[in-house]
Parts: sequence; C-alpha cells; structure tokens
Amino acid sequence: MAPTPIVELGVAEAYSILVERFGRTDLPPLDAIENEDWGRDFLLSRFESMSDNALSKIGLTRDEGWDGPEPG
Repeated sequence: MAPTPIVELGVAEAYSILVERFGRTDLPPLDAIENEDWGRDFLLSRFESMSDNALSKIGLTRDEGWDGPEPG
C-alpha cells in the first residue's frame, strides 16, 4: 500500500495522529480548530517538522507540492 500524503489528511485525522501516535500535547483542543480556515494548515505544519522516517513508519509521506501554510 502506498503511503498517504499528509495533505490528504482531514483535520480530525491529522489531530488524532499527532496526539495518539506522536504524543503531541501542545495542540489546542480539536473543537477549537476543526472549523477554522487555518486549522488544517496549522495541524499539517506540525508534520513538516518530523523526519521522513518518522512519517513513513506510520504510512505517511510528504507531498512535495505543499510548502506549508499560506503566509498571513
């Protein structure tokens, strides 16, 4: 099975992976960001700081076309 690009993750799925698999405790509550325009980019940016090896261990990959959240 091919790895899933992080850009294909939804807000709830990305949040769950960050909290449950990577133990992130520095995130705001899901209900505070899930309906915000910036919420998804905020969560996906947390994956950008992870190594390719860490991502591949859980079946994720970077999408080379995504450069992170839009500035502003």
